[in-house]
Amino acid sequence: MKKIVSFLMLSFIAIAVFAQFQEPVTWNVKFEKLSDTEAEISFVGQIERGWHVYSTDLGDGGPISATFNVDKIAGAKADGALKPVGKEVSAFDKMFSMQVRYFEKRAQFVQKLTLEGGPYEVTGYLEYGACNDENCLPPTPVEFSFKGEVGAVANATSNATEEIATEETPAAEVAETPAPANESISGDLWTPVIDKLQSFGTTEVPTDISLWAIFIAGFLGGFVALFTPCVWPIIPMTVSFFLKRNKNDKAKGIRDAWTYGASIVVIYVTLGLAITLIFGASALNALSTNAVFNLLFCLMLVVFAASFFGAFEITLPSKWSNAVDSKAEATTGLLSIFLMAFTLALVSFSCTGPIIGFLLVELGTSGSILAPTIGMLGFAIALALPFTLFALFPTWLKSMPKSGGWMNVIKVTLGFIELAFALKFLSVADLAYGWRILDRETFLAIWIALFALLALYLLGKIKFPHDDDDTKIGVPRFFLALASLSFAIYMVPGLWGAPLKAISAFSPPMSTQDFNLYTNEVHAQFDDYDLGMAYARQHGKPVMLDFTGYGCVNCRKMELAVWTDNRVSDLINNDYVLITLYVDNKTPLPAPMKVVENGKERTLRTVGDKWSYLQRVKFGANAQPFYVLIDNDGQPLNKSYSYNEDIPAYIDFLETGLENYKK
Repeated sequence: MKKIVSFLMLSFIAIAVFAQFQEPVTWNVKFEKLSDTEAEISFVGQIERGWHVYSTDLGDGGPISATFNVDKIAGAKADGALKPVGKEVSAFDKMFSMQVRYFEKRAQFVQKLTLEGGPYEVTGYLEYGACNDENCLPPTPVEFSFKGEVGAVANATSNATEEIATEETPAAEVAETPAPANESISGDLWTPVIDKLQSFGTTEVPTDISLWAIFIAGFLGGFVALFTPCVWPIIPMTVSFFLKRNKNDKAKGIRDAWTYGASIVVIYVTLGLAITLIFGASALNALSTNAVFNLLFCLMLVVFAASFFGAFEITLPSKWSNAVDSKAEATTGLLSIFLMAFTLALVSFSCTGPIIGFLLVELGTSGSILAPTIGMLGFAIALALPFTLFALFPTWLKSMPKSGGWMNVIKVTLGFIELAFALKFLSVADLAYGWRILDRETFLAIWIALFALLALYLLGKIKFPHDDDDTKIGVPRFFLALASLSFAIYMVPGLWGAPLKAISAFSPPMSTQDFNLYTNEVHAQFDDYDLGMAYARQHGKPVMLDFTGYGCVNCRKMELAVWTDNRVSDLINNDYVLITLYVDNKTPLPAPMKVVENGKERTLRTVGDKWSYLQRVKFGANAQPFYVLIDNDGQPLNKSYSYNEDIPAYIDFLETGLENYKK
């Protein structure tokens, strides 16, 4: 029994380690002589689903670009720069606020070499960066070494085509990694503690938006569309038409109304399916982050907002709806009812179009292939529900609110909201092109003005062309005005640098803010592991290790959304010694360090390599952000923590570690 329990425990640890230590790319490296004077080294990577590898020359401030690096070269020289080969995806990355290029499923890079004649030897490494939606790997090397002689007979070391296959590291081997070979990074503080860390359990990472949430978002969009002037007045007319047409057969009238509602669902769900089939989930997500598309969508929302304000009326060509309507009159049965529902979709486009467009764009970023279809299903059910309910209970028609000026209030309110979201899409294009016309404080100033003006409109202080002269303000309208004005006031401190966590997903990044008075921030006491541990021992305090990266945007999100909380910042600043280790720090080490990891010799060349190595061998993880609490001997005090903006969970993480340290 003890053996079985031991086996299960070891299996659990191995699985947990595998979950932490990620190697999503498997590389194959090939050297090929093209002639006596030319050769090339080809790097081909197979990428796991959900991950992508970044291309070359992406610029500063972004993800890690792929680079070709040489440790030793003789009898040859590099011919030009490293070239990406194959299908690249080019898109605006919201995480890095810039245009990026990357590979999915398969990446390939080629480096040309000029052979100078005689013996040659090339030793070095490809360095690349990879990310998924939750975290990023540190700069990762793919090492190679080739040698031979021009014109020599092919053999094991000077082959016309030489290959090095880089296999994925078995997770269970990480725990057995030997201590570093170099004296300057050896000692008890570097001893692996993977088993002890995993014994605390693992922190759950929040999942992507669920299909239920997508359905509810679509349903709410359809519910809002119901109360627009394009849809609401049609409900009683349509239901009355079906009941009167079948006044001698009430059951048939109800059945026709049900069929009408089902036809609405079919039409909009078909739209969602068409979007999915045409674009696909990944293409729709890439489109939603494309700078040009965001600029065009911004302009479209501004035009629709102007239409909602009453500047002009946007409708589809009348001949389309007339043709469908006349076809419906000329046919009978189910086809007639379906065509009537299609007429509704065309006629109501001026009100439903902006809502549907915004829904589809936002749902495209979820990454789910079912998102557009599920979203349109929710939208269509909300739109179709009144037609079937009023057909089942026709007496309800008498209590149905009459059409009037209140519908224009809803329409104008939607216009203000569309203008606000238009700025969000403009911000994406602005960041991509580097215009800097919509920095964070400019964005916030316009949003404050928009929602303050919306409050004044709802209070009757502003009038638009289609508003009536009734100056009475209903209770719902008053509370909506109160909410809008309160939201505008909430955003005011953001002009001076307040985080405004509620709108962090919409506003430009804090780095674009020119004037920032906010000081409630957490700063690392040390950026060197050994120095920080020595200080912690001297002062008898536990340590919080923060494995991060300059290009890690989720790290910045945690620092902005979680570390700025008063309780969190107080715990980190007063009760812990914070050591922040940048795994992409390119500062060269005084001398390259040779280490043995998983039976292979590796070379650490930069400070970032050193901290990335520490994270892998000591804690069995290689993704950022990664937080771990340790005592003065380097032993873990709690489970590790990664990207999760749940503040109570983070406080519990810190307090549990502090309690275990005091024990």
